Amino acid sequence: MGYFITMIELSSLTVGYAGSPVTPEISGTIAQGCMLAIVGENGCGKSTLLKTLAGFIPPVGGEFRWSTGRPVIGWLAQRQTMESQFPVRVKDVVAMGLWPELSLFRSVRASQRQRIGEALERVDILHLADNPIDSLSGGQFQRMLFARVWLQQAPLVMLDEPFTGVDEGTSDTLMSLMTQMCQRGQTLLTVLHDTPRTARYFTTTLRLNRDAAQWCPLTQKGAI
Repeated sequence: MGYFITMIELSSLTVGYAGSPVTPEISGTIAQGCMLAIVGENGCGKSTLLKTLAGFIPPVGGEFRWSTGRPVIGWLAQRQTMESQFPVRVKDVVAMGLWPELSLFRSVRASQRQRIGEALERVDILHLADNPIDSLSGGQFQRMLFARVWLQQAPLVMLDEPFTGVDEGTSDTLMSLMTQMCQRGQTLLTVLHDTPRTARYFTTTLRLNRDAAQWCPLTQKGAI
């Protein structure tokens, strides 16, 4: 891929819970602007690694370092960990992507409402903006979460199994958005099942199993 700028350096990093590792030692670098797919069998620590890099849980061993300081992170959790019964509208959830700009004492400005609408339109649920989130299907709920991440424009985006439980059409739409995020300079770390989509669109894979971690650099992929 040519010259790249390191964003995160991992040195003999192991992750897990209560001091017990669930991954082998991981050493390597994650480049700024890459699309990294973290793949492997169930229970090998893929989601745990993502949560560790996000700062939700501490490493069990080793370390990781940010080359230029920890950036703002856009986070998309697994669908089943998200509360869908909370009485809030779709557009209110998406508006959370603007939290650095919003004030408790100021209403959303017209320009911000326009950006929220544009994000909803990108994921094709603008017509659901005023619906309560408990009325959404699984695919619609995931599109809403992607609209929030898109609106945030964080330098680093972490996505934990974003295609689980959604139909192929929704997966294609979300994959297109992820490619566009990378093209505008964002770095994406994504936990995935290893499918042809991984080899087609992601620039690098980190394959985990219980004995070893293997980095697989790939050529830069084009847009969908």
